[in-house]
Amino acid sequence: MGTPDFAVASLDALVSAGCQIVGVVTAPDKPAGRGMKLMQSDVKQYAVEKGLHLLQPEKLKNPEFLAELKGLQADVQLVVAFRMLPELVWNMPPMGTINLHGSLLPNYRGAAPIHWAVINGEVQTGVTTFKLQHAIDTGDILLQDSFTIGPDETTGDVHDRMKLIGASLLVKTIDGLAANDIKEQPQALLADSAELKHAPKLFTENCQINWNRPVQELHDFIRGLSPFPGAISKLDGKILKIYRSSKEIVQHAHPIGQLFTDGKTFLKFAAIDGFIQVLDLQLEGKKRMLAADFLRGYRPEQDQ
Repeated sequence: MGTPDFAVASLDALVSAGCQIVGVVTAPDKPAGRGMKLMQSDVKQYAVEKGLHLLQPEKLKNPEFLAELKGLQADVQLVVAFRMLPELVWNMPPMGTINLHGSLLPNYRGAAPIHWAVINGEVQTGVTTFKLQHAIDTGDILLQDSFTIGPDETTGDVHDRMKLIGASLLVKTIDGLAANDIKEQPQALLADSAELKHAPKLFTENCQINWNRPVQELHDFIRGLSPFPGAISKLDGKILKIYRSSKEIVQHAHPIGQLFTDGKTFLKFAAIDGFIQVLDLQLEGKKRMLAADFLRGYRPEQDQ
């Protein structure tokens, strides 16, 4: 069960490992783009290419879908980047339902674990396979694998590495369950819930840059929101999205948030302990581009 490209990596790894995929559940086709043409999910495209049995329910409690799902007689269900399941779905197979989550649980439970790990400046993250139960992301842990986050890596960079690491862990989990040599770990035994870091869904209001913060925090914030949804500021009254930045930590007496540019090579904003230099951006009404390319056609509003 999955929808985006992140889930395709896991499905492909399972197919390549020789697992018997009795069914693939993904989102219904949805209209998108200027022409509002029906678009297939990445998982559907892969499933069709491989000739896998496909289910695309509008509602997961639909009696026809439930009957077809039960008829597949799956031993286990695997969930990777899908929607929340009702109990009558996740409790259906004899071996239960396993979720692949993009963090080292119990930390970063929620919809945006990669984003928040990068935003918070974590130097390590990982993937976890666990058994689904009532509360979101709280089921017993099966296996985990950790890896480092580079100081300038974006959420997109981490996502692309994580989907492959997660796919490998999912196959390892299935092999371990088949061999009956995985010992489940209750999450309650791993950490005090009061100390846990969370990963709630991101909204537009979470993406506004507050320049009155340390340079390191701003750099982590920008890369944590890249490539989507993008860290937001303003330039000449227009929305400016910043996707990549570099740090310049230095004492200064300039107003916080003030823009500096030589009009050719750099564009930077003042923070409380230095400057954030913009490397990759998108100004409202224009395409995304490198700052150097943007500056070739940019004149500050006061010069126009």
